[in-house]
Amino acid sequence: MSLDIIKLLPDSVANQIAAGEVIQRPASVVKELLENALDAGATHIDLIVKDAGRTMITVIDNGCGMSETDARLCFERHATSKITKAEDLFAIRTMGFRGEALASIAAVAQVELMTRRKEDELGTKIIIEGSVVKDQLPKPMAVGTNFTIKNLFFNIPARRNFLKSNEVEMRHITDEFFRVSMMNPDVCFTLTSNDKEIFHLHQGSLKQRIVALYGKDYNQRLLPVQQETETTIINGFIVKPEFLKKTRGEQFFFVNKRFIKHSYLHHAIENAYQELIPKDCYPGYFIDIEIDPKEIDINIHPTKTEVNFQDVKLIYAIIHSAVRKSIGQNNLAPLIDFDVNPGLELDFGEASKMNRPIVEPKIDYDPSFNPFKINPQRHNQGNWRIMYEDNVETVSSNLNKISNIDDESLICNENKNLYLQLQQSFVVTTVKSGLLIVDQNLAHKRVLYEKFLKELDNTTEASQQELFPQHISLNINDASLLKEILPELEKIGFRIQQMNNTTFVINGTPADSKSNDAVSLLEKILDMYKTNLTDLKLDRKINLARTLATQLAIKSGQPLTTTEMQDLIDRLFGCDVSEVSPDGKKIYMILNVNELKTRLN
Repeated sequence: MSLDIIKLLPDSVANQIAAGEVIQRPASVVKELLENALDAGATHIDLIVKDAGRTMITVIDNGCGMSETDARLCFERHATSKITKAEDLFAIRTMGFRGEALASIAAVAQVELMTRRKEDELGTKIIIEGSVVKDQLPKPMAVGTNFTIKNLFFNIPARRNFLKSNEVEMRHITDEFFRVSMMNPDVCFTLTSNDKEIFHLHQGSLKQRIVALYGKDYNQRLLPVQQETETTIINGFIVKPEFLKKTRGEQFFFVNKRFIKHSYLHHAIENAYQELIPKDCYPGYFIDIEIDPKEIDINIHPTKTEVNFQDVKLIYAIIHSAVRKSIGQNNLAPLIDFDVNPGLELDFGEASKMNRPIVEPKIDYDPSFNPFKINPQRHNQGNWRIMYEDNVETVSSNLNKISNIDDESLICNENKNLYLQLQQSFVVTTVKSGLLIVDQNLAHKRVLYEKFLKELDNTTEASQQELFPQHISLNINDASLLKEILPELEKIGFRIQQMNNTTFVINGTPADSKSNDAVSLLEKILDMYKTNLTDLKLDRKINLARTLATQLAIKSGQPLTTTEMQDLIDRLFGCDVSEVSPDGKKIYMILNVNELKTRLN
């Protein structure tokens, strides 16, 4: 007789499985608790974390609070005050609604909840560990709710071991803090990490909130975007083209103030910036789409960051139009005005000065002139060089400019190869089998890449001191990233001193750096490092070596002396790998003599 094999999972196990979808890291807890505080109508929300959320996460709000019964029920799976029937899913304007977040958090952490409503004299305190209620008792407290989450994943060690370093986890927490606080400028937020206040966001306008999050420089970088139709209201800001970066960090879409990701709508903004930004730059934007909840479906992803629109093409067109309108109104797009202002005065030099008297032109003519008569002086071919004697130096100079070859490059003898630079991008030299053609940019990338890799494994590299130390201000995430890679940067020659949470002083740069703008160099390094980190997921040392090599390598269009060309070739073929650049591109080719003969015959 066979036994039944299908069984119902215990609630504790089911909650842990659900937690795997909803609670992936400390930042997931932060997101859920902040959104619950907003749904409670809070006007002041404090976020406190220790050890990037591993040890403790606390969220304190002054919202409506909960009754004793609600405080107990909120930890049950799918217990929610937001919906009562399936149709309610299409009228949701709150952040949370499925009633799974608190149950999932309680399944994998030690939770302490304190809450009180305005009409209650005492609040309620509940302690839960791994979905098991340990204690429930009355608690005197102010109106609102306090959630404290301790020892996240204490009962799932494998999940805890998969967490990244504190710096990485703190950046994820900060990302969620930005997403929740950005479109709620009427709510005061604070963020405290390890007893140190990182942000204190006061109530204000959307622009003030963005500037408070990203720094005062953004006060001059933002352009307003506003568009209202019968079905949709677009509101927010875009970043001016001249301030765009090579990373996708500053791209925020919200639907009814909820952060979402939508590649199709991102293309609408990218297309609106067309011809205004380089191909390797990305538009920055902070845009909220206010729309009837019936027109969208947000219940398609556990974290609710993906949204389906009933008419996504219409939304695309509205956003594209709104961004183009903002760019045009601020004179960032090229405009042609065919209407001439009659009061406009144009100065064409002497010809335009019509106040002088008009003189009748004087015409001289020779009745005996014969255009067909041969003048022997014009055909004195034996002395044709006389015509050019006065211009010999000019002709020679122009030829040198056209050929782009200086005299030093033409020196060639038995002990020295001929080195030429083609289009200031390729180094050409002779080898036994023919001609060697090297891409100077890719070759230098390979040389620097291998050099930096060795330096990162060894001692500190030489640094060139800045004559005037330069200050750099970063947003909180970039500052955290810089602190994380600072030891490696010092090994390759940077000398950077931290002044406060987001400000640093650059006292020295690598000896290979020829740039006078140390701030711009460091910003580019951080941007590319982030791109490699997210897109290619490179190891830290490989990522940093590759980033630095790309930024410091000789660029195409940069003229080189013969000595520099020879040194580059020698260093290239001294590398462990000389055939391809760090990003896999072919560095050189050899045009052999037989191939030349074939092509010329």
